[in-house]
Formats: sequence, C-alpha cells, structure tokens
Amino acid sequence: MYRNIAICILVLTVLSAGCTTSPVAQKGTLYLTSSPPGAQVYLDAQYQGSTPVTVANVVPGNHTLEYRSPGYTSWSAIITVTSGSSQVFAALAPATAGQLPSGSGTISPQATTSMAGTSSQVTVQAGKDPMIIGNSQTFSGTCTGCSGINLVLFGPGIYTNGVQLAQVNPDQIGSWKYTWNPGSSVLSGTYTLVATDRLQTSTDRTQFSVIGGGIVSVTSSSYSASSGTILTFSGQCTTGAQDVQLVLSGPDRFSSGVTLGSVSVMADKSWRFKYTIDTTMPSGVYTLTVYDDPRTTSGTTQFTVGFTS
Repeated sequence: MYRNIAICILVLTVLSAGCTTSPVAQKGTLYLTSSPPGAQVYLDAQYQGSTPVTVANVVPGNHTLEYRSPGYTSWSAIITVTSGSSQVFAALAPATAGQLPSGSGTISPQATTSMAGTSSQVTVQAGKDPMIIGNSQTFSGTCTGCSGINLVLFGPGIYTNGVQLAQVNPDQIGSWKYTWNPGSSVLSGTYTLVATDRLQTSTDRTQFSVIGGGIVSVTSSSYSASSGTILTFSGQCTTGAQDVQLVLSGPDRFSSGVTLGSVSVMADKSWRFKYTIDTTMPSGVYTLTVYDDPRTTSGTTQFTVGFTS
C-alpha cells in the first residue's frame, strides 16, 4: 500500500513539473539618436535607418550597435537590451584627414547641416582661440526656430569620444551662451564643440585650441661668445603652443629686453633658433627667455659676451 502511494506521489510530481512553463521574455524597443542627426544605424550589422529612429521587437540581451555618418568617425558599442523602451544617444567625433571612411565626404569645421523641411538653424562660436589651461571658455551663438541646444565637446583625453557639456535654452531673440570651466585638468590640444538643436534637425561646430600645462626649455650651443659667434638656441615646448617667442636681456640697450623673434614649434615639440653676435653688443652677461605663445610659461638660459669661460 505504501508502495502504491509513493508511486502516485511521484507521478503527480512529474505531471506538475510538466505543466510549469518558463515566462517568455518581452522584447525591447530602442529609440536611437545622435549628434549630428541623420547617422546610419546598424544593429548587429543590419541597417535600421537613420537617426532619429525607433527599432522595435529587439530580443533582450547583448547586441552590437553602430552609427555611421560621412565626415565623422564611426561610433560602436555593445549594448544590453531589456524589455520595455530605452534610448541610446551617440555623439560622433569629427573625422580627421586620413580617418574618413572610403567614399565619405568631408565637412568643413564651419559647416552647418540641417534636415530638409525644417526651419531650425543653429550657430556656435568660441570666445577664445587659443584658450589657456586654467581659464574658462565661453561659447555663444544663435538658435533660430528651436527651443534648445545640446552641446557636445570633442578633444584629447576624456573628450575623445565626446562629452555632453550642457543643454541650453536661447533667449527671446534666439541668442544663447554657455561658459565652460574645466579647471586645470584639461589637456592641451585641438577641441571641437558641436551644437545641435533639441529636435536634432540642425547642427553647427566650432574648433579651438587649448594650450598650457607643459614646459618650455632652452639650451645654448655655447655659454660664452664674441663678435661673429653664431649661437644656436634650442629646446622643447610641450604646452601645445604653435610658436615660441625669444626675448634677450642684458647690458645697455638690452636692459629692458629685446625680442629676437618668433619660432615655430615642430611636430616633435622641439624648436631651434640661430643668433649671430655682432660688434654692437656690449660685453656682459645675457639672459635669453623663451615664452610659449601666448605666455603660459617660459624657460631661460644665460651666456656671456666678451668674456672667456
């Protein structure tokens, strides 16, 4: 009897297990936007349209998402889709020469794009070029026919893939302004700010350089000279400046400093300048000061004229 009861319990357990079904995961919906708008969207290598675009019935789990736009570096990421709706925004970095994909066109740094059938128009400009590390930068412009602007900054370091700085609203006459205060942590280099209206129908960009946060060094080929001697001054400039300025101070007419000239900084951040000692230079100790342009830092070296070392 007990054996029969045990068999019945086992049969009921099996039947109960067979009636249990796993819940079917609900599919997700993606709302995809980008700066600039109009980027081509590929989900798991399948074309889905151009931004802004909604992609429905996406199976939950990990998927590869890619944005492509002529004149910009492609953006891609692995995203995790869940049930319900979610939004993915991508800020595409302007491509440099040599990064442009085959067959894509170029867009000038001052180009403005807008979608057909819209009347929105965004403009943007930077207040300082170059900007010195530690200072602030003020962006301003106009936004005609739009209610707000999204600002995305591209540049070195954390700004490589774009950082959204702010969303700003224009005033009653369509003007807007935003002040960026990055402090001293920002890196020197070239930056591009992309301004897009809130509905992503018009975009504009401005480019500026940031300098500072580095050193200027200088050495002399000789530390004693006489009339007719050619001294070669050289060094490094790591502040991001394109030029260095040389100022020579010493006895008599050099007491207040005499600007020798401006020298371009080469791609390896080095610079070089030759100076001939003439018969009008009085004997004494001279100091050469080298500044980056504009003057964020400097380096110095000394030499003598008319004395033996």
